[in-house]
Amino acid sequence: MDRPSAAASPSYAKLADTYKKAAATAASVTAYAVLARGMAHELLPHDLRAVLSWGASLVRARLELPPAERRTVVVRRLEGGGVNCVKFNTFYDDVQAYLATRIDPWSMSRICLSGRGSRKVMSMDGGDSMTDVFEGVHFRWKSVAQDGRHTPDSLELSFDAEYTDMALGRYVPSITAVLEQARCRDCPLKIFMNEGISWRGISHQHPATFDTLAMDPPTKQAVVADLDRFLKRKEYYRRIGKAWKRGYLLYGPPGTGKSSLVAAVANHLRFNLYDLDLSQVCYNGALQQLLIGMPNKSILVIEDIDCCFSATSRTPARAQDGTVSDHSTSEHNAHAHALQQQNITLSGLLNFIDGLWSTSGEERIIIFTTNYKDRLDPALLRPGRMDMHIYMGFCCWEAFKTLARNYFLVDDHALFQEIQGLLAEVEVTPAEVSEMLLRDEDVDVALQGLVEFLTEKKRGEKDAGEA
Repeated sequence: MDRPSAAASPSYAKLADTYKKAAATAASVTAYAVLARGMAHELLPHDLRAVLSWGASLVRARLELPPAERRTVVVRRLEGGGVNCVKFNTFYDDVQAYLATRIDPWSMSRICLSGRGSRKVMSMDGGDSMTDVFEGVHFRWKSVAQDGRHTPDSLELSFDAEYTDMALGRYVPSITAVLEQARCRDCPLKIFMNEGISWRGISHQHPATFDTLAMDPPTKQAVVADLDRFLKRKEYYRRIGKAWKRGYLLYGPPGTGKSSLVAAVANHLRFNLYDLDLSQVCYNGALQQLLIGMPNKSILVIEDIDCCFSATSRTPARAQDGTVSDHSTSEHNAHAHALQQQNITLSGLLNFIDGLWSTSGEERIIIFTTNYKDRLDPALLRPGRMDMHIYMGFCCWEAFKTLARNYFLVDDHALFQEIQGLLAEVEVTPAEVSEMLLRDEDVDVALQGLVEFLTEKKRGEKDAGEA
């Protein structure tokens, strides 16, 4: 049987009919428009047609938006009036450095290249321009040169007048802020140690970061979040009338990574460290001079704070004959006594940190470390003094995986399951695990050595428990 053709189908016939009607309607409208134009040309006088044309132009002009008003800010390379008073405008250099990070070489016909050390820096040539987008608004920068020279004499920032407040209040200050952050990242950190009433600085090159830190992941994330929140709360601290500082107490057994955490905090914030050795301070007045000498954006570190002052909650172990057998206790008391002889007191330290030191600067971090939190004076632990107490515990499974990734770039191994089970039963510090992993560059050999170490430690703990 023959199939019906497309032309014979009802749907095709209906579509063709609709098309014919639409074409006829369009032709009629066109004809009427031509007829109306001809009648208007024939029937309306020339003067009336001119008036109607003028009225239509006036309506169009009213409906069209006027061109946006523009503002221009000029940043000159040199400033000053007389020949002897001319000096370089440092903000001009800041803008040049900022724009160098925003230049798109594919969108510019000419680009200047200059060398800064081993780096090559791009900049606009005289007469060139570029656009920078800030909070969705386009800001136009133009490099202006005089007397036909290519060397620019000034930079001109232009924008719509309605964004004047944004340009001067947020955009221009953001240029300085971005450069300060970049300089902090590029500037090498230092660690300062006290000598008398002054600080002596050396390069701080500890590579620890929060990515490489062997630490309980939830605690690590909480510390990073707290630090980031602290950096953003300048106006908050000012509004509530509190000093812009933050205190952290790191506590836990020796070898659990307290010093590495301090280094990671410094590298994360890009703040210099000030390691205060109280045994080198003779009196509270000298302590005050040292603390006042610390700049903003710095970290004050006092390690083993429990050894610096007399403890109130410490009960030394006693031997069977009743004598004190804790050797560290005698060392602790001797050190605390020496500080008392120097007239250095915990209350003097804490009161100064809470008082004058807090008002003489901002954006400061205070870190105390201790192996024995229970030995600390209650005055140090009271709410509001140390904002965050961070326990640095024994090596957990996640901390071990971080160490394995650091040392051998592996995320899995045949011995991982056995190591995970041993870590759940044995108390071992990250420092001890690191020591075992460092003994061989072959991952198989190193991990097998760690298994043997953990197994032996487990056996020793079991024997000690049965004794």
